[in-house]
Amino acid sequence: MATAPETHTSTAQKFPRLLSAHSTLAARDLKALENFYCTTLGFVVTNRGPVGDDGTELTFLSQDPQAHHQIAMVGGANTRPSDFVMIDHLAFRTNTLDDLRAIHANLLAAGIEGILQIDHGNAWSLYFNDIEGNGVECYVDSPFHVAQPNAGTFDINATDDAILNATRIRIQDAPEFQLMKDWQANLARRLNQR
Repeated sequence: MATAPETHTSTAQKFPRLLSAHSTLAARDLKALENFYCTTLGFVVTNRGPVGDDGTELTFLSQDPQAHHQIAMVGGANTRPSDFVMIDHLAFRTNTLDDLRAIHANLLAAGIEGILQIDHGNAWSLYFNDIEGNGVECYVDSPFHVAQPNAGTFDINATDDAILNATRIRIQDAPEFQLMKDWQANLARRLNQR
């Protein structure tokens, strides 16, 4: 079994468990960006409105009934697109490879180009830029863990079994290879010992 990375915490510190909550995007064209996330990725607007007197406007989007917003968009921002989609990106987990295939089809229908299909060993990801150049990742977990970073490619149009088997063959001799449930149990033990 692989060993855990070095821990950088003091035993005297207490760390409340933090969970990812939401991300904020600066939008040059708030209505167009809102439309992209709603019509291509399936978000719904939960609220929108002005902030202050300077013309700044916020839109809140969610797909989770337990979260008022997963994305907050700030209108009127003057930003430039990222040069590399895998840096400064939003990431969204989905449940199945079929879900990922549906997202891929929606992106193609929306005219999104340059969609990267990356096999991280522990997840299969689609990386792309939204219509304002913001990096986005949509992924589904694999049943495996392998030391990260790890990147190969996969064919989104292959069968689930073919994708799973190709990933297993590619990573089975890589550092820390194990079932994800075993890695998660080990991480839970490490977190509970702090």
